Amino acid sequence: MQEMLQQLVDSLRGIWRRRFIGLAAAWIVGIGGAALVLMTPDKYEASARMYVDTQSVLKPLMIGLAVQPNIDQQVSMLSRTLLSRPNMEKLVRMADLDLEAKSQEQRDAVVDRLLRDLEVKGGAGENLYAIRYRDTNPSRAKRVVDSLLSIFVESGLGNKRRDTEKAQQFIDEQIKLYETQLEEAERRLKEFKVKNLSAFGGTDALTALQALETQLSQAQLELRVAEETRDALKRELKGEEPVFLPESSAPAGAPNAAEPSVPELDGRIDTMKKNLDELLRKYTEQHPDVVSTRRTIGELEKQKQDQLAARQKSQPQVGAGPAQPRSSNVDRNPVYQQLKLSLADAEATAAALRARVAELDSRYRQIQSTARMKPEIEQELVQLNRDYQVHKANYDGLIARRESAQLTSQMEQTTSVADFRIIDPPRVSPKPVAPNRVLMLPMVLALAVGAGVVAALVYSQMYPTFHTTRGLRNVIQRPVLGAVTFQNLGPARRKQRLSALAFLCGLAGLFAAYGSVLALLLFTARGA
Repeated sequence: MQEMLQQLVDSLRGIWRRRFIGLAAAWIVGIGGAALVLMTPDKYEASARMYVDTQSVLKPLMIGLAVQPNIDQQVSMLSRTLLSRPNMEKLVRMADLDLEAKSQEQRDAVVDRLLRDLEVKGGAGENLYAIRYRDTNPSRAKRVVDSLLSIFVESGLGNKRRDTEKAQQFIDEQIKLYETQLEEAERRLKEFKVKNLSAFGGTDALTALQALETQLSQAQLELRVAEETRDALKRELKGEEPVFLPESSAPAGAPNAAEPSVPELDGRIDTMKKNLDELLRKYTEQHPDVVSTRRTIGELEKQKQDQLAARQKSQPQVGAGPAQPRSSNVDRNPVYQQLKLSLADAEATAAALRARVAELDSRYRQIQSTARMKPEIEQELVQLNRDYQVHKANYDGLIARRESAQLTSQMEQTTSVADFRIIDPPRVSPKPVAPNRVLMLPMVLALAVGAGVVAALVYSQMYPTFHTTRGLRNVIQRPVLGAVTFQNLGPARRKQRLSALAFLCGLAGLFAAYGSVLALLLFTARGA
């Protein structure tokens, strides 16, 4: 600690010894600094304040109908990106600053100066923004602030309109894509339903199978009864001899008296026609039972015509031989004829029942096959419906969003969602705001004094002197044998006093000069 104090004392002695070097340095720095401060051109500040009102009356009214963007966040981001290089290049053209720039390097320098000097401030949580710019030309400073305000407003409105247009364009493209997919899904669903039309009836497959199974069992039972009846009639016919009635036995004037007949076929045909009438009361002409009965009637009539043709060929010609006795033609067996008619009815009934059983069995097998495939069909139908519903939901959602985007665009065209209000229009301060010479001159004076102290200290270190034997011994690392004391007598003391007085006068002159300049500046500013 004592060594540090000793070094400090030695440094102060060295500075005092080289005080005139420091005084000269202080005068040089002081004069140069004062000249620089006084020659610095005045700068005027142009400023403006703007308020962005995001609380529009339409905003709560259009909730759920139009898109409600975060206007506060957009305006905040816009204010942060306002001082970007593209905006500054646009500002240079709008404020005619490019007229002074002759080359690209000069234009870049103008843009850099704007980025450095322009100031945009906004209050936290408030949409109040202040723009400030300082320039040596008041009118140019005002043009810069005015142009920046225009860029701020135009950027906000233009970006919103471009965003809305891009959103509408994207939604239209997606709607066309989903419309194509929806049409394809509808086509697949329609083709699937047409292909599996029988599987989408209103009656349950199990209920239909049970009903058909009951009808089939009933028809099979009736068929067995009819076949048993037919077989019994056939067995009874084996014990009777047929006696054919002559063709002229019919009474005169009776219908179809001259028409030849085949009793066993006529009875079957009459029975089948009666069954046909019963079926036509229940079903249409296309019903399988009706079609089968008509086909059977046609076959029986053809068989009758064949038998009649064969009988005519086998009968003797008129007058070709002796006449048969009348008693042989009129003999007949009524039981045989009745059995033949009953057998014909039984054959017709059995044929009709066989056709009915065959038709019911075919329908039963078809519905049974469809019932086995129905779970797979339903599963595929569920998947097709799911795909269709997904596409339809997306399509309907996009349609609703497009309507919302169009409503938003119309709302923006009718009235601005964010209202830019200029509270303070661009204005320039009547007095220069920079440089603050009253503040800068004392700082320059302090800098000059400091420069003088540093200069004296550096010079004393470059050309050191020893003020004590201890300092000499520490430097040369040798023992000091003795010291010669200097007697400060009258002439030397007067010389030292004159030297100190001259130093103080020089230092006082420096402070006086700065004081005079400062007083002049204050007087000039007060007069202005």
